[in-house]
Amino acid sequence: MQSNETLGQRQIVYSSSADRVRPPRKKRKWNFRFILSEIDKPFFVIVMVLLIFGLIMMFSASYAWGISDYDDGYYYIRKQMISAGLGLVAMLGISFLDYHFFISARVAIIAFIAMMALNVYTAIAGVEIADARRWIVIGGMNFQPSELLKVAFIIVFAYLVQHNHEKFNTDWKACIVPFALAMGLVFGVLAMQRHMSAVMLVGIIGLSMMFVSGMPRKTFWRFIILCAVGGSMYLIYKISSGSGFSYISERIESWRNPTADPGGSTYQTYESLLAIGSGGWFGLGFGESRQKYMYLPESQNDFVFSIVCEELGFIGAMVVVLLFVLFVIRGFYIASRCRDKAGMILAAGITIQIGSQAFFNIMVACNAFPNTGISLPFFSYGGTALLIQLAEMGILLNISRQASRLKSVPEKKAAESDDNDEDQN
Repeated sequence: MQSNETLGQRQIVYSSSADRVRPPRKKRKWNFRFILSEIDKPFFVIVMVLLIFGLIMMFSASYAWGISDYDDGYYYIRKQMISAGLGLVAMLGISFLDYHFFISARVAIIAFIAMMALNVYTAIAGVEIADARRWIVIGGMNFQPSELLKVAFIIVFAYLVQHNHEKFNTDWKACIVPFALAMGLVFGVLAMQRHMSAVMLVGIIGLSMMFVSGMPRKTFWRFIILCAVGGSMYLIYKISSGSGFSYISERIESWRNPTADPGGSTYQTYESLLAIGSGGWFGLGFGESRQKYMYLPESQNDFVFSIVCEELGFIGAMVVVLLFVLFVIRGFYIASRCRDKAGMILAAGITIQIGSQAFFNIMVACNAFPNTGISLPFFSYGGTALLIQLAEMGILLNISRQASRLKSVPEKKAAESDDNDEDQN
């Protein structure tokens, strides 16, 4: 049965209770749906400029090493271009996929457990280079699973914030313990690989994500204290067991005095500073670097910024720095416009990861920080890292799509309301 009632000029139709009851919707288990609204175009342009600029400079920095190692100056850029192409396909595809797919319980937890298992395997049976086991061989190529672990860590942190932020003000223990446990597990497996630069980076990402999550100040400081206690216990164990951190102390000494042993322990830092100092204001010109001719080790990887300074000078270096600053600003802008806390934390985490890596890599090249082995995003050679970074950009672009979609909804409703008012008049 239905009854009608007139209120002003509007007619309201009441249905019977049987008609009003709707069957409950089935809950999406995987949140697998596509979003077709517009992306954040300024952010997309920044990413593309970083990618193209990075490929050009990596090619210049790697040419001599390609001839020396493989008798092919195009060896490194060819492999990097393939990874860039695959990464662009992944970025564009993921930019349409609803980011809630990644922070659903099944995907976040399964991905985190799988990446933890893969990294434990790497620490035990991976390829050993310079007394560190950080790589496994897949299809004849070295692959660093810790790159995927960083992404899984950001995703699981966003998932934990989504499911625990309501308890931040009521149950501080319940909201601290899951985050501390996740961070502790990642720290442990990365320490097994002797990947202390990744430990530092994950610590910065985790603390920053907790800070922007809206956690009360007291709870946040309790979390820091808990992490400090755990870290201190680990340091005591390492020192008492005799394994220690001698390689870290050596790098600190090299940082403090880069000219102490230019033919030995400080060689890489010394050559990096020579490259930066040789560039002057405007550089020697593209492709005219001298240090890349077998003088500066890893010039195509961790020290590509030094070649940028040598060839393009202070002006070129500032362009790189400005691009990363714009990237961070726009990334946080996307995070601030996100429609839910989990998406905001996810966008902030990815932005912090890329920004932190760029910050520390540039500081290392300038000897403002001890050598950490952190690569420069979009610039350093590494096909797996570039592919993963571009896939992360796809997640950020999808978050921007949904923010754009949310903004357009009120405008559409307002337009429909205006049309209805005109019809009534």
